[in-house]
Amino acid sequence: MSEELGRAISHPDPGPASGEGTHPGNSVYLIVAAFLVVLTAMEVTVFYVRAVRPIMVPVLIILSGAKFALVVLFFMHLRYDARPFSFVLGFAMTIAAAIVLALFFLMPAFYRGY
Repeated sequence: MSEELGRAISHPDPGPASGEGTHPGNSVYLIVAAFLVVLTAMEVTVFYVRAVRPIMVPVLIILSGAKFALVVLFFMHLRYDARPFSFVLGFAMTIAAAIVLALFFLMPAFYRGY
């Protein structure tokens, strides 16, 4: 199964007649969907297993990041688009992560007296 995914990624089927870019066949999308189902099952399992409670949040963040990457790369076709699109998305995600982290560290300053 992984051999087929590697072959489809390195040599995707030709896209529409417009001649722009190439996209993989349906089998790649089904394999990615299967990986997404497995990652979702892992997230649900991590939530219900008590032994994983001390590291639950970092594990869930890593799993959701992997799912985000798969969806963006394959279902939003970013893997097959021009590189500037990847850089624009990466830049926007970096700014968004910086804002979230800044707000995360600023929250205690606003709620100390309550």
